[in-house]
Amino acid sequence: MAATLMNRAISRTETIGAFRLSLNLLRNFSAPAAASPSAENPSSDPIKPKRRKKKNLIEVAQFLPNWGVGYHMAKAHWNGVSYEITKINLYKDGRHGKAWGIVHKDGLRAAEAPKKISGVHKRCWKYIPNLSKTTPATSSATVVTEVKAA
Repeated sequence: MAATLMNRAISRTETIGAFRLSLNLLRNFSAPAAASPSAENPSSDPIKPKRRKKKNLIEVAQFLPNWGVGYHMAKAHWNGVSYEITKINLYKDGRHGKAWGIVHKDGLRAAEAPKKISGVHKRCWKYIPNLSKTTPATSSATVVTEVKAA
């Protein structure tokens, strides 16, 4: 009696094992067909481009002549407001520091004295090219007229 029970148990496990094996074979044959295009050709997947890390004021100024002194910079979300950089103090690492500048609104000076710029380390600064460094043409023109008058 015990032997017949053992034979039945073995035959059941064999059928269950065979059934599992057939299911695994079906999965293996069907799954790679659906996943094979992405596995074989990874360039077809839409890859998101990496977001560019925005720059703080010091990182923007480092590529300008004389560390941006005399050039206009503004935060990205400011409209019509910029600073003409007058002085920059760098920390030893070259990426951080303090900056001073003269406020300009709509391209015209809003203040005479430079003031310390707040938010220098925030990553939202941009260079304003059309309000670039003030040219000494106006000062040389006044010097020429003074020489002619004398």
